[in-house]
Amino acid sequence: MSEMSVRDQNVFMARLAEQAERYEDMVEFMRRVALVPQELSLDERNLLSVAYKNSVGARRQAWRAIHTYMQKMASDHAMAEIAAYRRRVEDELNEKCNDIIKILDSDLVEKAVSSEAKVFYLKMRGDYYRYLAEFTDGIQRDQYAGAAHESYQTANELAVPLPPTHPIRLGLALNFSVFYYEVYKYTDKACQLAKEAFENAMGDLDSLDAEQYKDSAAIMQLLRDNLALWQNDLPGDGKAEQDGTQVEDI
Repeated sequence: MSEMSVRDQNVFMARLAEQAERYEDMVEFMRRVALVPQELSLDERNLLSVAYKNSVGARRQAWRAIHTYMQKMASDHAMAEIAAYRRRVEDELNEKCNDIIKILDSDLVEKAVSSEAKVFYLKMRGDYYRYLAEFTDGIQRDQYAGAAHESYQTANELAVPLPPTHPIRLGLALNFSVFYYEVYKYTDKACQLAKEAFENAMGDLDSLDAEQYKDSAAIMQLLRDNLALWQNDLPGDGKAEQDGTQVEDI
C-alpha cells in the first residue's frame, strides 16, 4: 500500500468501501480521485458513478417513502415533524447532487478526451439535475428540468458515433427516456426514444461477444420493461398519467 500513489490508494479504498457497502466513504475516496488533474479511466468513471448513485439513491428512496406517507396521512397529527424530516432529506439530496454536478462541470467534462467519456459525464449531469427536479417545484423545478434536458440532449448528439449496442449509449437512452416520462410527463417521447434505442441495438446484438452481450442485454431489458409500462398511458395527449409505479433507470 505504501508504494501506491495517492490516487491509486484512493481508488483501492473506494473499491474496498464498495465491497463493504459504505457508500459515503466511497464517495469521498472517488471525489478525491475526480479532483486530480488527470482524466479518469473507464474503471474510475464507473466507481465514481456507483458511489454517488448509491449515496443519492438511498436518499431518493427515503424521500419517496416520507412523501408517500405524508400523502396518505388522514390527519395532520405530527405533520409538521414529518415535513421537517422530509426537508432534512431534501437538504442532503441537494448537497450530494450539487456536489457531483460541480465536479462534473468544473473538472470532468472538460478533462474528457473521448466522446465516450463526454457522453458518460453529460448523462451523469442530466441524471443529477433530474433527481433535483424530482423533489422541487415551481421555477426551481423548471430550471433543474431544463438543465437535465440540455445535458441529455447534448450527450445524445455526441453518442451518435457510438455503436447502438454500446452500454453508455443504451444507458443514456434509458435515462433520457425516463426523464421524458417522469419529469416532462411526455409518454410519447419516452416511448419513441426507448423503442428506437431498443430496436437499433437489436440489429447488432448478435455481433457482440458474451461479456458485451450481457451488459447490453441487461439495459435493453430495462428499456423493454419501461416500454411495457408506458404504453399503457397511450394514446391521449402524450402526457403521462402515472399510477405510482416506479420506472427503471441505471
